[in-house]
Amino acid sequence: MKDVSVFSTPLSAPQQERTGEQAADRAAVPPVESRNESAPGSLLSQGQKEQKTLVEMIQGAQEKAEAQREAMNLPKNSTRYGDAPLEAYARLVRAKSRSEVDQVSGYARRRLEQFKSALRTDSENSAKIRAAISQLKKVVNRGEKKKRELDRERLTEVRQKQAAKENRRETERLLRQELLRRRGQRAIRESGYMQEAEISDRMATQLTATQMELRQQAQELSASAPASLESAVQQYAAVSAALVPTETGFRGQA
Repeated sequence: MKDVSVFSTPLSAPQQERTGEQAADRAAVPPVESRNESAPGSLLSQGQKEQKTLVEMIQGAQEKAEAQREAMNLPKNSTRYGDAPLEAYARLVRAKSRSEVDQVSGYARRRLEQFKSALRTDSENSAKIRAAISQLKKVVNRGEKKKRELDRERLTEVRQKQAAKENRRETERLLRQELLRRRGQRAIRESGYMQEAEISDRMATQLTATQMELRQQAQELSASAPASLESAVQQYAAVSAALVPTETGFRGQA
């Protein structure tokens, strides 16, 4: 047999150009596996960034809640601000002369200055302090009024005694009745002062309790906010982890 030799036929120029273009296209297109691997990585990095941002927000909220909790746990002031007006009114009722009324007014003014200072430091009991300050101011004003009433009563008593000396019985009787009427009206009015102070103190106490309850509710809401953020982060992370394999599978099939 004769040896059969196969000679390769040289390619023409147009065929060589088409072959070069196909090779370049194959080199430019990345493998399918590399495309599928890069997409999940980008999604994971984006999810990690968002999760990190939410974690920072949670930490900030927790720090604020802790600061509020510490502020609420400060030692409570046990001062009974409503007792000062009651004491001042009790002294005012017992006062029988101008000098005694002046002593009551001095006591009320001293307590006023103390409560004004406490108003700047004890904001938790601001309602009670303001109510006590208002009543103490009234004590001072009513003390001045009582001094004028005592002066009129003393003058009426002097006229009554003078009429008795001069044997003017009818005039003496009328002056005695007027004196009793003035003293009776003053006693009724001063007993109303005590009731007014007690009612003012009770209303201030109720207002303070309401404010404390609202402050506690706000603290509980701020404390529950970080928990809800944490659950949101966990749900987001779970959804992101579930979506990444699905998207990878779809791209691999494509």
